[in-house]
Amino acid sequence: MRTFFATLAMVLAAAASPAAEIAILRDLHLTPETRTNDEAARIAAVTAPATDFSQPEAFEAKPAGAATVRARDDADAFSLPSGNIGFEGELTFKVGNGLFRKLWVSSPSSTLASDGLGPVYNARSCQLCHLKDGRGHPPEGPEDNRISMFLRLSVPAGDAPMDEIETYLASIGIDTPRTRPEPTYGGQLQDLAVPGHAAEGQMTVDYEMVEVALSGGETATLRRPTYGVEGLGYGDLSPEVQLSPRVAPQMIGLGLLEAVPAEDILARADPMDADGDGVSGRAQIVWSAAHEAPMLGRFGWKAGNPTIEQQGASAFLGDIGISNPMFDSGGGDCTEAQETCLGAPHGDGDARGTEIDAEGLDLVTFYSRNLGVPARRDIDDPQVLRGKEVFYDTGCASCHVPKFVTHRLPDREPQSFQLIWPYSDMLLHDMGEGLTDGRPEGVATGREWRTAPLWGIGLTEQVNGHTYFLHDGRARSLLEAMLWHGGEAEAQREAVVSMPPEDRAALIRFLESL
Repeated sequence: MRTFFATLAMVLAAAASPAAEIAILRDLHLTPETRTNDEAARIAAVTAPATDFSQPEAFEAKPAGAATVRARDDADAFSLPSGNIGFEGELTFKVGNGLFRKLWVSSPSSTLASDGLGPVYNARSCQLCHLKDGRGHPPEGPEDNRISMFLRLSVPAGDAPMDEIETYLASIGIDTPRTRPEPTYGGQLQDLAVPGHAAEGQMTVDYEMVEVALSGGETATLRRPTYGVEGLGYGDLSPEVQLSPRVAPQMIGLGLLEAVPAEDILARADPMDADGDGVSGRAQIVWSAAHEAPMLGRFGWKAGNPTIEQQGASAFLGDIGISNPMFDSGGGDCTEAQETCLGAPHGDGDARGTEIDAEGLDLVTFYSRNLGVPARRDIDDPQVLRGKEVFYDTGCASCHVPKFVTHRLPDREPQSFQLIWPYSDMLLHDMGEGLTDGRPEGVATGREWRTAPLWGIGLTEQVNGHTYFLHDGRARSLLEAMLWHGGEAEAQREAVVSMPPEDRAALIRFLESL
């Protein structure tokens, strides 16, 4: 069997070539200009790992380059348009913001532009999940709502016919654990429903408290969650069901991540750990609904979508039950087993065609692409600088890669040729048994997750009023998030456990400055 890296190169059609890069990005209507040898040398120099920790690096204060926005001291810190978007772009951004916040209603309704909700759903608007354009959270208790968190559902595919991406991967020798949506409840559990319909069920979560001894006599307590479902509205779940909890991630800087050249991401993939450093990131490969072809996955907890547009379109369908030009089912995530759901009135079939039309989806995509990344704070603080050094020395930068330079994009100026500091490689990494959800997704196994970008992480409490991190919000602090790392990051976790308390405090202080 071919090695994963070799077959990946085939999947992405030799993505290092400019022609292939254009093909990969064509659904964004992008035409990236080829980098000159001089530009490539400059980029290599400016993105090289830091070596001097006595002072901030050049341009470090602006993590999104010219798109960076001022760091507000209120809950709207993640809700500003990119700093270089221009007057006309800001007007379009505001219209997209209106659609992002719009509360959808059930059909039939006199408000034709807003009907089509559900019939089963998780939220009535994008904003209700991505609170203040930031992070969702797990329920605080049995009475708290679950509106910014849900359960993905799947079952092993068995002998079901392969779908497009499975067929493609199999044809080039990549075997993946195959799954299908749960036969009755589909791809995710919808815990709300329009009047006259039953919600699918309610997620339950119970925590076991686990104490971890740290150096210097300190301790930390981790929450190990167990998930279940109660109040099922359409019969039993399959005994083979795989549950994966997901909280809504923050929205800032997405357009810049989309504009990072695929070849720069693939250059960091090391699936066989050829360099022996214990880190073996893999690229996700997903199906593009726009092109009916494989593409590099970038968005979602397991990098399950290739573009912001597809990520948004799938959320409209699954989270709100809103059909759109990319996913046009009027019943949202309803399955054939949910006859009353499929037979309910839907909001499609009028002049829009689907419940949100192409213009509306484009506006929401534009808004999502252009949410600005706040400027760094306290970057010259001695403790922050020491924490940055600890971050590098501990090996955190192996996955949370600090810097990239985006494509030169003449038709998308706000994201064009920017030095950005997302602290992510956008690859999949084995995070160990402690964080496994047991649910494969595409190329990703149950133990693998995309490296989450760290920019803006220090403003989470200010924006969202909590400090819950990881895919299911189990970590209540940055320290707890680090202590949940395992697998490829086991050495880094052990380093955090055993390092002097003052270094641990400096590392956290550095993360809070991002």
